[in-house]
Amino acid sequence: MKHNAKKCLSLLLVTLVMMTAITVQPFSVQAAESIDIEAESAILVDFETGKIVYAKNPDMALPPASMTKMMTEYLVHEAIAEGQISWDTTTQISDYPYSISADASFSGVGLTQDKDYTVKQLYDAMAINSDNATTIALAELIAGSEGEFVKMMNEKAEEMGLPEYEFVNSTGLANSSLGENVPEGTDPDANNLLSARSAALLAYNLINDYPEALEVSKVPSAEFDDQTIRNWNWMLPHDEEDASSLQQFNYEGIDGLKTGFTELAGHCFTGTAERNGKRFVSVVMKTEGQGARFEETAKLMDYGFNQFENQEIFPAGYQLEGESDIPVSKGKEDTVQVATNEAFMTPVNGDQAENYSIEYQLNEDKLNEDGELNAPIEKGEKIGTAKVVYSGEEDDGYISPESDKRTIDLVAQDTVEKDNWFMLTIGAIGGFFGNIFSTVVDTVKGWF
Repeated sequence: MKHNAKKCLSLLLVTLVMMTAITVQPFSVQAAESIDIEAESAILVDFETGKIVYAKNPDMALPPASMTKMMTEYLVHEAIAEGQISWDTTTQISDYPYSISADASFSGVGLTQDKDYTVKQLYDAMAINSDNATTIALAELIAGSEGEFVKMMNEKAEEMGLPEYEFVNSTGLANSSLGENVPEGTDPDANNLLSARSAALLAYNLINDYPEALEVSKVPSAEFDDQTIRNWNWMLPHDEEDASSLQQFNYEGIDGLKTGFTELAGHCFTGTAERNGKRFVSVVMKTEGQGARFEETAKLMDYGFNQFENQEIFPAGYQLEGESDIPVSKGKEDTVQVATNEAFMTPVNGDQAENYSIEYQLNEDKLNEDGELNAPIEKGEKIGTAKVVYSGEEDDGYISPESDKRTIDLVAQDTVEKDNWFMLTIGAIGGFFGNIFSTVVDTVKGWF
């Protein structure tokens, strides 16, 4: 009976273990899988490394609506950094932005003519409330006209390397809604165009070059001309008046960046959030509704924060076993060791780290015909590159060539001086007589 009881107990334990495995495994597999984002186009970028960790139709050019204003924000910051204007610079409102402000369909902050506004006031209204008239006023202040400012926008887009873009105005409105104020040199029926990848790269550059932009984009509400203006980013923590209706969208760590909506563009949003020193930049374009853009952004951010961990895959000084001793010609040492001069770090999901390897690529200009490095060699001298190779199934690359660190310099670990003339001469003589001896031996062998 005892034997049967033990046998039954063992069988029960085995059954429980199998049931646990069957129950737990689907959840662990699901955690490592990707996500389905309900948007026409979307992207998620790890800010520290520039690595794209999620992409859905990222190169589809779509109207970005008010996400266009991220470029206007960038050029305002640049003009201030270059001393062209300051936050305290004042300007008055011309007829064009005033007509936009007076049009109720554009729901602006309401501007007054013959009044001085500071750059700071206009920028806050643009970045917090997505106001169109203040955006145009800033464009006119910086470039003289919106048409000239549009040229600056496209030039900066090219400089940044945005892959898909067309800027036709500073606001993101359809040109057809601007009437006689269509910016000079643009098509009256045109719309601004950006892909999710381009919007993310624009946001990446804005945050990287002018992080102070986040100090404004994270403000839920502010005062402007004795009125309270509110941020359209519902993921920010809001005051008591808005809390009940918007609380469901609040997201820990969110501090930007720009919403957008037109009938053609649909609801879109470029978001960014930081938790425990880790930041992501996301873009969703053409979602199903005003709240959906925030719900889909939250899914992207959760995916980034919960699934990815930045790991140092290869440390600085990494050496490939058996390939790091490079032969040296005419040196006091016969070989020199090479190693990577910096670490390679990347966001990792699950066991993805196992899919990374390194390949050496020596600079052929530094090698002789025998594949040897010619002395002298300085410590820290670049000998070639170490290329990081990913052999996994999915790799969406990096947001920009500058952020792609998959090619690392390979440098000499020691100095190898050139051998003195006497030793080089002895070596040459030895080589000469060695060749003669070999020739004689070969000749003699030929006699027999």
